[in-house]
Amino acid sequence: MTSSPKILRAYGDREGDGMLQMSFTLAILPGDRAREAAKRFAEAHGLKNPLVVTMEQAAPEHSYFVVYGASVHGVDVNAIHVEELGARALGRDEIEQAGKKLGRKIVVVGACTGSDAHTVGIDAILNYKGFRGEKGLESYKAFDAHNLGAQVENDELAQRARALGADSILVSQIITQRDCHKENARALVELLQQQGWRDRVILLLGGPRIDNKLARELGFDAGFGTGTLPTEVAAFIVEQVAQREARAADKRT
Repeated sequence: MTSSPKILRAYGDREGDGMLQMSFTLAILPGDRAREAAKRFAEAHGLKNPLVVTMEQAAPEHSYFVVYGASVHGVDVNAIHVEELGARALGRDEIEQAGKKLGRKIVVVGACTGSDAHTVGIDAILNYKGFRGEKGLESYKAFDAHNLGAQVENDELAQRARALGADSILVSQIITQRDCHKENARALVELLQQQGWRDRVILLLGGPRIDNKLARELGFDAGFGTGTLPTEVAAFIVEQVAQREARAADKRT
């Protein structure tokens, strides 16, 4: 049974009025022609009766505009289907308690792989300092976290993770030119499969152009995008490790 459409439109002064603002830069200096150019540009993108509220010179030959108007577009939220992580939202104390029940520390190894030299994301999740007031996995008693840093090749990451007995591997990919993040991430999965231990480790992929759907398509267990907090990653890992150990115990009995 299909659900009836539920169309959402932008909210400005009242629900569903479609009012929104858009900003952009055009290669023209401020003036009457520039204002008209900005209005026509906004109309071409679906804004009705656009009002140019900001026009400032942004470079020797460019202007920055902010335009306010009514959008004719909407989105049917009932037609949207996304792959949810499926992990429960846990607080720090709950994560620590769940880890304590395992009777050992959960080993996590993370790195920015390939040519990627941007460690902001992996540092935010793993390092003690953390992100947005939340300390990273290094600060948890439940985890033994290893941050290998930037520009780590897949074979080196696999070797270190295997030697450390990693329960989970975290890969951060910021550089995305020509979809190199996809190629590099997929190559790691294929490497672990060739080595015969892909199914023994929880693979997580993160970055500004990563979501759970893409990560799973590339062969990872989950994906985390911009704004992910350490507790979100920690909760997913501890739950996955607990489930895997429970299944292993059932097989032994």
